[in-house]
Amino acid sequence: MSFNRTLSIIGGAGHVGFPLALAFANKNYNVNIIDLNQKNLNKIKKGITPFYELGAEKILKKSLKSKKLFFSNTLESIKLSKYVIICIGTPINSKMQPKTKVFYNFFYKLFKYINKNHTIIIRSSVFPGIIEKIAKKFKSQNNNISYCPERIVQSKALIELPILPQIISGTSDKAISDSVNLFKKITKKIMISTIKEAEIIKLYSNANRYINFAIANQLYLLCEKQNVSFERVRNLMQIGYERNINLPSAGFSAGPCLLKDTMQLRSFYRGNFELGLAAMKINERNIVDLIIKKVKDIKNYKTKTIGLMGVAFKAETDDTRDSLSIKIIKKLMRIKLKVIYTDEYYSDRKTYEIKTFLNKSDVIIIGAPHKKYKKIKFPKDKKYIDIWNIVKK
Repeated sequence: MSFNRTLSIIGGAGHVGFPLALAFANKNYNVNIIDLNQKNLNKIKKGITPFYELGAEKILKKSLKSKKLFFSNTLESIKLSKYVIICIGTPINSKMQPKTKVFYNFFYKLFKYINKNHTIIIRSSVFPGIIEKIAKKFKSQNNNISYCPERIVQSKALIELPILPQIISGTSDKAISDSVNLFKKITKKIMISTIKEAEIIKLYSNANRYINFAIANQLYLLCEKQNVSFERVRNLMQIGYERNINLPSAGFSAGPCLLKDTMQLRSFYRGNFELGLAAMKINERNIVDLIIKKVKDIKNYKTKTIGLMGVAFKAETDDTRDSLSIKIIKKLMRIKLKVIYTDEYYSDRKTYEIKTFLNKSDVIIIGAPHKKYKKIKFPKDKKYIDIWNIVKK
């Protein structure tokens, strides 16, 4: 196998890195999956996908059989790879500010093993300016750093990777050309940008979605206050009036990217991103407060069993990171209510099977609008809190 067809993915057992590893292994690359999550690594080695990802199982088994996947939990193993792709998380702190020092300090560890033959590809969401800062600091060791942000929808990465345009930027012509040569193997369209353009595109893409969801949720809050149907208002707004077609449905807007990247932009612009802050207040606070209020408005609510139906952060995934359902469960438990939950994709030792859940719950809150829920014949003797309009009355 040629050195040019070898790559390491740091964070390769995570939601961004794992499907990317499979995409390249499927194109005959030797892929070294590096991750500190030994549990996920062990699952992947056995041919078990560590989380729900459409189409992953078949490619994983094929890649293991053809011996295209390798596994490590140390950075030293990058020495044998031409490409080093970084897919590690970039979290924010309790003040909604990015932990840039954690990301920056990671490169001190990484560059102990980097040489001039490596092409470094950063795929993580990053605070604008940090890539140029990293490049300047380690320029003498390697100037082939590119930023190629991912923009996939979680659980559909293997579907979207071939069809979504890949933005590529870099600190040198070689970094860009190497990255183009690599990504053109798995995607049809490449777009070249500056690093700053790519950083802003990545963050604002998520902020744009987060703000759009907040616009719908704001209308939902207004409708609830006036005791009118959000769905009816939205439908009437859109019929024959194309300028309102882009208004999404109301719902829980959460997960590990939308809020985080919106707040990274706000921090970058030193708080001068009022639209992002307003979206956060609507999606994170006001909607949750409304759900809690609806529970408290139910007669004898303290004696009721409250059921959360769908605890993943969105439909058709098993990922509960930053899930509003989880936050609601915690708030309800703080006021000493009995809470149970179910989910079509996520399970732990406390998860209820759907029939038992429906039987035991007095009040049902629809959390994630999984498609299977739309086919359920819901009991009529329950109270429902359904922002998603899943339960048909």
